[in-house]
Amino acid sequence: MSSTLPRNRRSYPSEVAEVVAARFDTLVVGAGFAGAVMAERLASECGQRVLLIDEREHIAGAAYDYVDEHGVLTHAYGPHIFHTQSLRVVDYLSRFTDWRPYEHRVIANLGDQLMPIPINRTTVNMFFGLDLNTDAEVEALFAEKAEPVAQPRTSEELVVSRVGRELYEAFFRGYSRKQWLRDPSELHRSVCGRVAIRTNTDDRYFSDWHQKMPADGYTAMFERILEHPGIEVRTGVAFDDVRSQVSYGHLVYTGRIDGYFEYEFGSLPYRSVRLDLRNQPTPGGSLVQPAGTINFLSEDVPWTRVTEYRHLTGQVHDSSTLAVEYPRSEGDPHYPIPCDATRALYKRYEAHAAELADVTFVGRLARYQYLDMDQVVGQALSAAARLVKDGRLRVAAGRRGRSAQPSPPMCSNSAIAPKRPR
Repeated sequence: MSSTLPRNRRSYPSEVAEVVAARFDTLVVGAGFAGAVMAERLASECGQRVLLIDEREHIAGAAYDYVDEHGVLTHAYGPHIFHTQSLRVVDYLSRFTDWRPYEHRVIANLGDQLMPIPINRTTVNMFFGLDLNTDAEVEALFAEKAEPVAQPRTSEELVVSRVGRELYEAFFRGYSRKQWLRDPSELHRSVCGRVAIRTNTDDRYFSDWHQKMPADGYTAMFERILEHPGIEVRTGVAFDDVRSQVSYGHLVYTGRIDGYFEYEFGSLPYRSVRLDLRNQPTPGGSLVQPAGTINFLSEDVPWTRVTEYRHLTGQVHDSSTLAVEYPRSEGDPHYPIPCDATRALYKRYEAHAAELADVTFVGRLARYQYLDMDQVVGQALSAAARLVKDGRLRVAAGRRGRSAQPSPPMCSNSAIAPKRPR
């Protein structure tokens, strides 16, 4: 997929001859959030010389965005909506981007009706044909319909124990079966537990205090993260291309952990998506959809959702690009599948990884976790600080490089400095 993407951003070299002859303190594999943040921290706060590689032909990982042939800013791997509760993460990323306020809204297509999702009071009234006016009335309805489970383990048990079987069957079961190719009774409770259930009329998909998009897009933010002169970036370069050629002291690995160990215990399963990008005229800068995303709940509809990118980016344009998502098993690994069997398999790889003092595994693929972007950033910030604290990383003396702004040294476990004026 990445080989055909328009590259209208800054280009990075793919030649490795120059870096093979050099010595690096750390090799970072993967230029998504985990790898980019680790590289920036080690270069700017520890003075390290870092080589960052990615087998894709671009930086920013799955968050990569570009301007398509219609002039619309498009997310190459599906919609990425930034939201977080972490001030630490916001303070860090704000050094590299300004923000555009955006609160994502999703509408569920259920038969011939469009209803807000996550389920809220409006959804309940539309679905049951009621006129509930208070949180207490909705709570009472949920209590009446719920089938209590003392300790829910699966997604089915969790949802049914909270709102009952009717809402579960309508809003969760079919969509989950389509997306995951598994019944919610086979999925860990965390899968459906990610979706809120509300008694009020809040129709936002997320409730975090920080709901904003990078003002210039994700790729521009990544370019600023990687501006540091101590970071060498090579794209279109796989780990196997350089692992025995490049000289480095420590490895940060953000790719598939099963792939790193050559699938010794078997392959960890993922769900992927195929995107069908469609562009429609929007005279006067209008929008096609009433909300950023429409979820199609029926298993009879082969796609899961349709997202209109201009809702997310705020771009005003005379046409609009929409991404229609079709779930599939093959392709880029998007979503780890949380269940008892996959967790047990991952634990075998995790134990293997713990034996490697000179390798740090960070990010959703390396830790087989279903993570939001802010969680990956937080994990990378913590991993970089922990490397130094535990003495697993050599801190280069007298070679501390330029940072995007002055900030206290991570190596003394100081807090990240506030955003510089832009």
